[in-house]
Formats: sequence, C-alpha cells, structure tokens
Amino acid sequence: MLPVPPVGPPRRTLLLTGALALTAAAGGAAHATPSTPAAPRAEVLREEHSGRRIVDLTVSSTALGRSAKVRLLTPHGWHARRPVHRWPTLYLLPGGDGDHLPWTESYGIERLAELRHVLVVMPEMPLFGFYTDWWQHGAGGPPAVESFHLSEVLPLVEKYYGAGPRRAVAGQSQGGFGALSYTARHRGLFRAAASYSGYVHPHQHPRAVRAAMQYLGLDWLALWGHPERQRHIWRAHDPAHLTRRLAGVPVHLSCGDGRLGPLDPPDTLPDEHIPGLEDPEDPFPADVLSPTEAIMRAENEKLAPLLRVAGARVVTHFHSGTHDPPYWSREFRVSLPMLVAALHT
Repeated sequence: MLPVPPVGPPRRTLLLTGALALTAAAGGAAHATPSTPAAPRAEVLREEHSGRRIVDLTVSSTALGRSAKVRLLTPHGWHARRPVHRWPTLYLLPGGDGDHLPWTESYGIERLAELRHVLVVMPEMPLFGFYTDWWQHGAGGPPAVESFHLSEVLPLVEKYYGAGPRRAVAGQSQGGFGALSYTARHRGLFRAAASYSGYVHPHQHPRAVRAAMQYLGLDWLALWGHPERQRHIWRAHDPAHLTRRLAGVPVHLSCGDGRLGPLDPPDTLPDEHIPGLEDPEDPFPADVLSPTEAIMRAENEKLAPLLRVAGARVVTHFHSGTHDPPYWSREFRVSLPMLVAALHT
C-alpha cells in the first residue's frame, strides 16, 4: 500500500461532499468543443505567492457573480506573469463542499516528484455546485460553475500563468463527476480524466441529488430541473450518457463500498443521516457506514463497462472503505502516472 500523508481535519459529514455550461443552462445539449473555450471574462484581483511553489489568485467572476479563489502549484522554472513557457497542466477539482485547498494542505501534492514539471490548477466551487451552469428553472444565471472553470479560469491561466494546451483533469467525489463530465462535454479539452469516489451517474440516483440538496437548503430543481421533465439536461451532463465522447481517453475510476476499510480508524462513525437518501425498496446493508460511498460504488460499477464498450481506456480500482479523504489521496497517487503520461504524449 502506498503511504498516505496526514489529511488534517476529520472527514466531512455532508452527503456527496467529495462534492466543475458552455451549453446554455436552459438547453443542456452536449456539444463538441475541440479548442479552448471562449476568452476569459474574469480578471485577477489579487495574487499571493508563498515559498512552496504556491500562488493563490482571487479572481472576479461574471459566471459566479462574485470573486472566487484559484490555487496554483507551479513547476520548477516557472516565473510569475511571464508565460515564456507553456507547461503541461493538471486541473484538480474539489468535492461538493467546493474547498480547493486539501490537495496541498492535506494531501501534500507539492512533495510529489511527478509534479515538478507540471502546472497544477485548483479552482474552488460553490457549495454543491455540481460543475454545471445551473438551469435556474429556465432563467439561467449564477452560479454558472462550468463557465467559471472553463470559460474564465482556464483561459486566464493559459494567458497569464503559463498553462499549456496539454491538459488532464482529476477530482474527488463531486469533482470526479466534474472531471468526467467536462472531458466528455468538451471533447479534446482534456487528455485524461480520473475520478475518486465520483458521483459519475447522477441520473441513476436522482433521489440522492434531491435529498442532499434539500438537506443543504438548496433548490434541487434549479440545478438540472426535474429528472424526467428535463431529462435532456440531466443526460447532457451525465457521463454515463456521454460515453462515446470519452472514446480513446484514459480514465481512472476508483471507489470504496461504504464499509469500514483499511484507511478508516476502528472507531469511524456512520455518515450523518440524510433524510430521503435511502430507497425504501433497496435499503443499505447494515454494515454500510457511508451510504454516500455505497451510492458512488453502484454508479461507478455501472459506468465502467459502458466506458469500455465505448472505447475509453478505463482502469478501475474498487475497494473497501468509506467516502473519506485518505482514500482520495491514495488513489490520486495511484492514478498520477497515467495522468502525467497523458500530459507528455
């Protein structure tokens, strides 16, 4: 087993917290985007440097309707605001809580030799933003998360911070959904994608979306609308309905089973109860501590063969364990050679 660095605070209890449209929010049809999305509409308000190769950006975002944070882990030889060199770029996406800092503050990715010559971009996301320009009952408008990440952050770092056109993407929990959804919806934008405990087939479990968002006080129908009446919007974002667009792409899928695993302390408590999450006709087994991870496992197991049939180059690692950062840290290291190889081919 690979060593796992300390992960800081105890695991989060919000459902799917391992919780990024150029398609109009009211439409939702997937379309090819063979080149970089539109010119940036964001501008840098503040730039802070630390001694650990880290640069923190505060950017104004039209898509989000507020300012937002982006962290960069810069490669050796990188110079601030002097993009004389275009670096292979890895985009790391946060979970549903939107916190972009654990990659460096908890997982210690700056110590990894494989990333010495890669620019790593870590944008934040609004709470449970689901890597989507929200439908907002047909009205559109903020939060337009996909536009923030791909139409604002991506062009901005390519214009000013040396990010190059060789890109890969990975994410934890809801960020795993973002990694696959972005790669499929914008074919050619990313050369490889990795998902750790990702919510990779939301149309399979719409009740989980509803339960989690209602628990957080969010309007679940504002995201993609009703799963049947606005089925086309759900499917336009769901990787399981976009598998043909991942043909030839290296994909890493990993997920636990919700039971106590090797990286869980013996006194690990069950996830916080989310009303409406459990399907009365298909209850969770008694030994499942993390219903969220059990749901993710079912979706990953459904997606993997669909990707293989479509011609994606899929590697899976299904294991015991809960919806918890130590597993995401471990799986990131497992998938990193694949991601870096894609950046250099």
